[in-house]
Amino acid sequence: MTHHTLTSEMQICIDACTECHATCLQTAMTHCLEIGGAHLEPEHMRLMINCAELCQTSANFMLSNSPLHAAVCAACAQVCDACAASCERIGDMEHCAEICRRCAASCAAMGAMARPATGASTATHAAH
Repeated sequence: MTHHTLTSEMQICIDACTECHATCLQTAMTHCLEIGGAHLEPEHMRLMINCAELCQTSANFMLSNSPLHAAVCAACAQVCDACAASCERIGDMEHCAEICRRCAASCAAMGAMARPATGASTATHAAH
């Protein structure tokens, strides 16, 4: 039986994703809903929920040792950056923006660290 251990970099990224998931979800469902106004703009709310969901998915991909975790983390970094920018634009959401930026940096590093070989995935799809 083979045991796969998580690298320290991966564990740091999982922790950042888990924190960002909780922060975005809680902030959207409490702070934004209670404050109202610009905090409820559809684009902002979509980004908050999408960010929370993608952070959870990224953590799950790393926890399951998926060879595709780098691609998911790269996408997560983009969404976290967009969410942070939206939080900064809306205002009064500095904590959420900070957590999103931290997660984006960690996911970007993870995405750049272990990109899957495109030739291998193309060959696999062609064989099926």
